[in-house]
Amino acid sequence: MNESRVKRLATTLMDATTDKDPLVHEQIFSALCYLGGAEPEGVLNACEEYLRQHDKLAYPHRVIILRAMEAVVKSSLSRLDKSTAKIVILLASSEMTKSKDLVLEWQQAASSVLVAVGRRFINKVMEEVLTKFQPGVLPHYFVVQTFANLSVTNVFGMVPFLGSILGTMLPMLGMAKQDNMKSVFCYALQSFSESIQEYMANLDQAPDPTVRRDAFSSEIFSAYEVLFTSWLPSREAKLRLAVVEALGPMSHLLPSEKLEEQLPRLIPGLLALYRKPAEAYYVSKSLCQILEASVDTGSRTLDAQLDALLHALQLQICAPPLDAAMSIQLKNHNEVLRCFTVLASAFPDHVLGFLLPKLESGNERTRVGILTILRQIINSASSHMEMKKPFILAALKLPLQDNSNMVKRAMVQVISAMAHHGYLEQMGGEAMIDFLIRQCALPIDQSFQLPRRHSLVEGEDLTDSHIRDISVNTLLLLSTTVDRMHEVLWPRLLAFVVPVHLTNALTPLCRSLVSLATKRQEEGGHFQLHHETNGNLPSPYALVGRLLVVASQPYAGEGRGSAALRLLNVLHISIHKTLEQLWNERIPALVEYLEANTKASLSQEKWEEQLLQLLQQSLVTVSDATWTCQLTREMCRQLSSYNGSPSEKNFLYKCIGTTLATCTNKDLVRKQLQDLLETARYQEEAEREGLASCMGLCAVTYLDETLARLEEFVKSDVFRKSAGLFSIFKDRSDHEVEKVKSALILCYGHVAQCAPKELVLARIEADILRNIFLYFHTKVLGIKVETKDLTLKLCLIQSVCMICQAICTSAQSGDFSFSRKAELVLQMLDFIRAEPPDSLRTPIRQRAMTACAHLIALEPPLSDTGKAELIETCLNSVLCLPPPESPRERESSVLEAGQKERLWCDTLKALEDLLKSLLQRHMTPQSLQTLFEHLSPWTRSAKECEREAAMDISAAVLAFYREKLIVSAVVPFHNLGLLMALFSPRCTDSLASVRLRAVDCVYSLLYIQLSYEGFSRDHKDESVEKLKAMKLGLKDPDVSVLFQACCNIAKVIAKRLPPDQLLSLLLSMLEGLTDPDKNCSRAATVMINSLLKERGAILLEKVPEILSVVHTKLQEVEEEHIRKAAQQMVHTLASQHKAAVMSSLLNNPLPLDSATCTMWRALAPEPTLASQVLELLLEKVNRDVPYTENKAFLRGSSLERVATFLPLGATCALHEIMSVPESGPAVLGLYAQLFVTLLLRVSCSVGVQPPKNLQSRERKSVGRGQPSRTLDPCRSAVETLQAMLTQAGSEEVVRAVAEGGGWEWLRSVERHHEGVALLASAMAKHAGPRLSPIVKNLAPMLNSLYDSQRVTTTAFFAELLLSKVVSDLILVESIMDSMIARQRDSCTAVRMLALRGLGNMTSGSPEKVRQHGAQLLASMVNGMDDKDDPHSLVALEAMCSLSKVLGFTEETDVRSILLHIAIRIRPFFDSEKPELRTASITLFGNLTRCSDDGGCEESFFEQILNGLVTLLLHLQDPKPEVVKACKFALRMCGPSMGCALLCDMFQNHLHEDRSLHYGEFMNDVCKHLMQNYPDMLNRLVAANLFYFKSTWADIRAAAPMFVGFLILHVDRAHSQQLDLDELIAALAVLLKDPVTAVRAKVAETLGRLVRIA
Repeated sequence: MNESRVKRLATTLMDATTDKDPLVHEQIFSALCYLGGAEPEGVLNACEEYLRQHDKLAYPHRVIILRAMEAVVKSSLSRLDKSTAKIVILLASSEMTKSKDLVLEWQQAASSVLVAVGRRFINKVMEEVLTKFQPGVLPHYFVVQTFANLSVTNVFGMVPFLGSILGTMLPMLGMAKQDNMKSVFCYALQSFSESIQEYMANLDQAPDPTVRRDAFSSEIFSAYEVLFTSWLPSREAKLRLAVVEALGPMSHLLPSEKLEEQLPRLIPGLLALYRKPAEAYYVSKSLCQILEASVDTGSRTLDAQLDALLHALQLQICAPPLDAAMSIQLKNHNEVLRCFTVLASAFPDHVLGFLLPKLESGNERTRVGILTILRQIINSASSHMEMKKPFILAALKLPLQDNSNMVKRAMVQVISAMAHHGYLEQMGGEAMIDFLIRQCALPIDQSFQLPRRHSLVEGEDLTDSHIRDISVNTLLLLSTTVDRMHEVLWPRLLAFVVPVHLTNALTPLCRSLVSLATKRQEEGGHFQLHHETNGNLPSPYALVGRLLVVASQPYAGEGRGSAALRLLNVLHISIHKTLEQLWNERIPALVEYLEANTKASLSQEKWEEQLLQLLQQSLVTVSDATWTCQLTREMCRQLSSYNGSPSEKNFLYKCIGTTLATCTNKDLVRKQLQDLLETARYQEEAEREGLASCMGLCAVTYLDETLARLEEFVKSDVFRKSAGLFSIFKDRSDHEVEKVKSALILCYGHVAQCAPKELVLARIEADILRNIFLYFHTKVLGIKVETKDLTLKLCLIQSVCMICQAICTSAQSGDFSFSRKAELVLQMLDFIRAEPPDSLRTPIRQRAMTACAHLIALEPPLSDTGKAELIETCLNSVLCLPPPESPRERESSVLEAGQKERLWCDTLKALEDLLKSLLQRHMTPQSLQTLFEHLSPWTRSAKECEREAAMDISAAVLAFYREKLIVSAVVPFHNLGLLMALFSPRCTDSLASVRLRAVDCVYSLLYIQLSYEGFSRDHKDESVEKLKAMKLGLKDPDVSVLFQACCNIAKVIAKRLPPDQLLSLLLSMLEGLTDPDKNCSRAATVMINSLLKERGAILLEKVPEILSVVHTKLQEVEEEHIRKAAQQMVHTLASQHKAAVMSSLLNNPLPLDSATCTMWRALAPEPTLASQVLELLLEKVNRDVPYTENKAFLRGSSLERVATFLPLGATCALHEIMSVPESGPAVLGLYAQLFVTLLLRVSCSVGVQPPKNLQSRERKSVGRGQPSRTLDPCRSAVETLQAMLTQAGSEEVVRAVAEGGGWEWLRSVERHHEGVALLASAMAKHAGPRLSPIVKNLAPMLNSLYDSQRVTTTAFFAELLLSKVVSDLILVESIMDSMIARQRDSCTAVRMLALRGLGNMTSGSPEKVRQHGAQLLASMVNGMDDKDDPHSLVALEAMCSLSKVLGFTEETDVRSILLHIAIRIRPFFDSEKPELRTASITLFGNLTRCSDDGGCEESFFEQILNGLVTLLLHLQDPKPEVVKACKFALRMCGPSMGCALLCDMFQNHLHEDRSLHYGEFMNDVCKHLMQNYPDMLNRLVAANLFYFKSTWADIRAAAPMFVGFLILHVDRAHSQQLDLDELIAALAVLLKDPVTAVRAKVAETLGRLVRIA
């Protein structure tokens, strides 16, 4: 290897270190490292020489070189010889000490080189560095730091030198005046001390095992005196910290007696530094090391320092932290705790004597700190605390009462530590468990997040929820993982289950108890509980009552229902021995049911029923009267505990009712019922409900006793004191009395509902209703007073409903006549009327209507007057209410949004059910008519909410009527017409929901009619069933859907309506024209027209006058039904007078107004008429010139094209007619004529202005403030062509052109021909059979006088040649001849398009290409040689077309021109235009196919080699299409390269749709090139050098990378052909490129040149 070239490469790279870009710096660094990996000694020598010669090089650049040297040394340390190491050491030493001033980055880099070399050559490094470390002379800063770092990286090599270094260093300590020198001495002493300790700890591996610690003690002590005495008091914080950090490790090397002697000074000195919080961590760390050293030596003087030490350390723990996010604070905290561990292990009595009294402090921070220390001591010094457990437990009683959450958290953490070390088994451990359970019972908040685990911030929001979560986790941890806690927790935790104030702790308690019980069962331990002998344990009755009540709210408290049931199941032996089988079957099923549901999906009522069923089955299974009585008494005792939990108390009442019903002791039942009535808290709704449920459940067995107790309670002093007139204001308020009455009324309702039906029916009116009305009607001085209490009303309504249900479900209900029915209905109506009419605030309406619905089902029936009053009252009360989301309702309501929505829906449902109940009593048309007489005004209301609600109810009522109707004889449905007129126009209501309900109503009415005609209920009528399909479209309909809906409904009505009702239907529908909803008004018009259509057409006499009137009318009105009627008139006139109608309409001004458009469209629906009109309009378009050319005003001599009026008007008329779907057949018949005319019209309208008089009229309309309606002739022609294709069934053509943007291109002057091509392609694909007449009509236009028409026609034909359809239609040769002839056209665009068409033949007619190959090739070559082609447009098209044609021509035709083409296209490879690069490179790839045989392989292979570098580099072209072309060309060239591996690479990696990792690819390509064509190296490199000056940065970056890879893979023998000096010079120039990426690649390549240097 040529050392001079390695040196030159390295020098070139080092010269580039002056680059300002960090990316280039890193690449230079990497390149130097690469060079160093191959030639470490050469590179290190070059770096040394460069730095030595460039003494003035700035230090940032020197740093790069030194870093590279360090990396090379580290990677090649084992290969370095001593001489090189010596050179490097001398250089690094010189660089490190050259400047007396500190230049950290530079000198640090040099020092790192020395440290790296010192890993192996420690002696030589020391030999050199020690020369800079002379006695009596203060050394350089980095000399000392280098010693320190060497002692850390090479302990065994450095420690033997430390004795002499320390000896020399000690006198220097006094010479150091600057703080930075003092700091580095401290760092060195710290590192030396740590190295000596490591050496001593690994003497078995040390080279000199005779080294002893005391060999360094005296020097360390001398240094210690300087550091402690002189430097520690410094005001400079960095120096103080350096001294503190050094003192810790040094203390382990001090002589024992000296350390003992210094402790009285050392410890206070360090403690004094705690005054500066920022230094606390370093002080604590050093202090811990000193304490460890002192304890290890058995210090006796440490005793005297203990109090000060403990006080200072405690202050550190208790001090308010600055920021918990700073790790330095956490480190200090941990170091202080380590200090306490050291002290507690050596002085346990003293430490506890100091800490425990501090717990009496009222300061939160102090307590938290002391508890934190205790937890540390308990965990880390457990053996020394064994005898101190009772004292610690006793001292912790006081913090148990602290309300601070910070203290609580610390206390829970201490309890966790104590549990693991056997504290809780001691006397006083029970208090700890009690405390833990109390914290588990804190309130639950689902939204909180736990604080950071090591958080020290006292001010953070540590809520009760945080404490609870920590406590719960701790309890579960202790009960499941700490074996020694099992005997402590079982069965003590059961004592916490029953107290209600610990409810929030119940879930973790139950889970812990289940875990403990399960383990005891598995271990075969004693399990049955004996609460008689253990007074702290709850009784079985208390547990059953408590756990069942808790389970009633299963998802509260983190799922306490499942936990409570599991615990209940585990305790079955202790509850009662007979329950095992039942509970093992039922309870797991209940738990599984809970887990399968969620709070949202679970039915609370069904869940409570299942629990009550479990209770009842358990009582039956136990079958022990005494046990049942005890359970009853216990449940009654627990009632008062749940005063703050209404849901649980409600369920407990039900449990009591269930047990009372099972109890056989009647005396107990009477007593408990009396107690319940006397002690109930009647002001609470849940308690009233619970008490009533209890009475009802009890009445299942004890009906008489329950009723008797209720009456006795009313007669008792307790009730009379409350109800007396004069005592109302003494004992209880009037409000409280009403609540008592409400509860009693509710009790009677539940008794009626639950009691045996065979017994209760006789008691309803005599006992139950009598007492209910007695309590409801208040009399003052004999005068009846109407109550206003909401609760009392609701309770009465609820009881009435339950009584009705009891009657209906009774077997004797058919014979029962409810005499007080009318009275109750009137009472309900009074309630409804009393509600505010403008807001929905209470459920009174809903529940009163529900009660009425129940009452209606009972005998005797209501009178007609009563029914009418009931219906009117309910409709007026409900339908006028504003919906929940309305502003008026939001202002007036006191309910939440969700509650309002539910109440609103429930109220409407109650009204609907009430109306159904009324109908069910009398299922007759008259009843239906009566009902809708009340309801019809609401269905036509102007208010959407009223209309929507009325239609919802109407649809539901009619569906119900149809479902329940039973017709025994054929009878007339006499009011069908009236009802149809009411609902059918609503099918187009402005509200979608009303439309859907209207269809439902019509559907139901028609089927009701069919039923009355004698059809069965399950009969399906085909025409009526179509109404269902309409509903989907009516959700968001357009005009056509609404029109069709009206027509369909009208047809069905006309078909099914009896003749005698037609008149009433029409009259009623005519009234609908004034409907407030315009949609419904229009629907009525459509339906009337549809019904009248069969009666004949209207004839008119004077066409122009009629059209004028129609035009005026259309301008005046907006209603769509009137516009439709007008269109019908125009159509009728045109069918008889088409010429007059057309003439009149064409005279209307442009642009067409909406009225004229409407009238033109009326001519479209009838095919015969439409065809005749279209032919007349085509004649108007073709007869006149398309535009006139005038000299443009203010535009010099340029000509302006202006459209002529008549063709423009006819074009607009064609558009209007063909925009109507019904015009399709007529358009289809004139397809070719319309298409050609409109295409040419588009061609002649591009860039054309509208007529002058039209422009001035537009300007005047804008001046008058009217909206501008600009008419663009070209846009009008394009839109007309679109309409024509659409109506002729070529929607796919329109869609395809639109997707490609072709319609916009057609209007563009620049891209018109592209739009035409896209249109031709779509026509060939989707309308092929129609092309023959189109081509025939269009061919003469190739000779048109207008350039635009020739361009359009040529573009259309050129694109047609791309399709096989043209070949199938035998049109190819005629079109081809036309294209060849167009090559002589004067228009460049026509010549270019003609060549494109010839190229397109390869796709459409490949056999014709083979037949006329020579002729086509000649045309292409002529196109490339076109002289009148300044922008190379024709040449571009010639290359693109030639690429297509080559694959289909005979090779003999191509060989003669192959090299000519290859040479002709070569300059385009690097063209500035990407399309030329793409076309030429693609053509080159296609030419390769023709070079396989025929004697031109070698000559063309030379062309491949000439272009190979270009193709590979252009894979980095900025244009993706060029990259794609290069990939193709290289794949084509691969087989001709003569290298199978290279060919495979091109085929496998150069896929067009795959991304390419260019660097890896080029690496492999160069590898194969150099293996197969090593002689090509110089040629390939020279080609790359050309691209060093490329205008594209990516290619400039790729070229040097290409060269680098070639160098990487060439063998040394063939590398001699390369002029390396020239290459290095070129790279050096490129290294100054302005683009960073280029410079980086150059640096990388320079590094690779080491292989051939």
